[in-house]
Amino acid sequence: MPDRPDYAALTRGQTALLRRINAGEAGLAVLNQLVCLAQDVLGGLGAGFAEYSPGHGRIIAASGICARALGRRVDRADARLTTGSRTQLVPLDDETAAQIDGGERHRVLGARCEIGGLVVGSLFVYYGEEHDEPGPEHHDVLDLLATNVGHMYGDQAGLPVHGDGPVVAALSDGLTVIDRDGIVQLWNPAAEQLTGRTVGEMLGRPLQFPVPPPGQVLVHRLPSGRLLKVTAGDLPNTAAMRVVTFRDSTDQDRRHEDRDLFVAVTSHELRTPVTVIKGYADTLTNHWETLGEDGRQEAVRVIGARAGELARLVDRLLSATSDDGEVGVHPPGPFDLVDGLRHAAGQLPVDLRRRLVLDRLPGELPKAFGDRDSLATILTELATNADKYSAGDTEVEVSAEADETTVTFRVADRGLGVKPEHVERAFERYWQGDSHDRGRNPGAGLGLYLVRRIVERQHGWVSLRPREGGGTVAEVRLPRA
Repeated sequence: MPDRPDYAALTRGQTALLRRINAGEAGLAVLNQLVCLAQDVLGGLGAGFAEYSPGHGRIIAASGICARALGRRVDRADARLTTGSRTQLVPLDDETAAQIDGGERHRVLGARCEIGGLVVGSLFVYYGEEHDEPGPEHHDVLDLLATNVGHMYGDQAGLPVHGDGPVVAALSDGLTVIDRDGIVQLWNPAAEQLTGRTVGEMLGRPLQFPVPPPGQVLVHRLPSGRLLKVTAGDLPNTAAMRVVTFRDSTDQDRRHEDRDLFVAVTSHELRTPVTVIKGYADTLTNHWETLGEDGRQEAVRVIGARAGELARLVDRLLSATSDDGEVGVHPPGPFDLVDGLRHAAGQLPVDLRRRLVLDRLPGELPKAFGDRDSLATILTELATNADKYSAGDTEVEVSAEADETTVTFRVADRGLGVKPEHVERAFERYWQGDSHDRGRNPGAGLGLYLVRRIVERQHGWVSLRPREGGGTVAEVRLPRA
């Protein structure tokens, strides 16, 4: 690590970032470039950014040796950077260091990212044992870059990535102050974004939607179709002014629509195997003698296959709709990942199994530690997702590898790809992409949500990323036994 930060690289990097922002780029793509800039300028082995939600955070951008941690959940309660100095040098314990690259003596220089006093996440750079301790100038540069991250969140362009928590509430609530005649005296930036009306258009003019009495909530539909949930109250020490806050509640309505879609799709998926099972069972009952031995064996085979499909579907339904349950979880232990993947692939529907390419699986790997039986569900969901979003004549490749601390497998397709702003949202329950991005089947928005829950219960993590040349790569990392 150099004695001083690379200020020439900092200048070039900041200029490149400004050009991208001025060109209209925003969100995760720009955040990723800023994280790479932090590593380059400060001479670390890797860098990353963890976005915070109410109870935990998640690494949503990473570079260098930290790239493997993309998608990993972090416990916000243990985050030292939420209080104290804005930048801190934190020694890592062996377990946390091992999750980065297998080392035992590492330090991280971290900086708190905040906007308006609200902590939105932390920016960090990792150093190895061969590095000297970062100096004051390194702290100052990281503080500068963390401030840039805070401003990106303040601009509300593609950030935050996750749709829950106080970050969204604080940054996206519209606020206006009106006098006793309903004339607008204050109009904040979020109000502009929510309504499409600028400060110049609103100051000194009547508020253009009704205001509920204090303590009540009113839902107002804008001409654009957006729904606003409006609340109001009197300003302290004045009888002439009222403060009105409002937020977008359109997504809440969409979640209700998603649940209705989930019920409809799940009902269809349940009905199909049940109908087939009943049909073949009736055939066996009514035509046992005339079927012959081959016909009876085929009927039993189909009933068994459809019963297995039905069992997986029910387990999926229960797991995905239970917030705290441990549905379908077996005691963890060492297992052969490659053998488990081949076995799980054999349980896939025939059409999907034909698309799967397992040639890149190695002969053997160090054993993983977790629930071997869960691979069937994980691979089914990832392969189904790949099948849904890619043309039927393309292959879905499964590969695997291991390093000092994790055993990894990937499912890669040549489909529509994943937008940077969707790589985390795709794991939310009931979330679905835009209608033109949904492939051949609409789905119910549960598959990836279920995969993340299962993998994280095994102390692993899962992430999505665009595939070079087009398509998507889903990567699952499990602890090495």
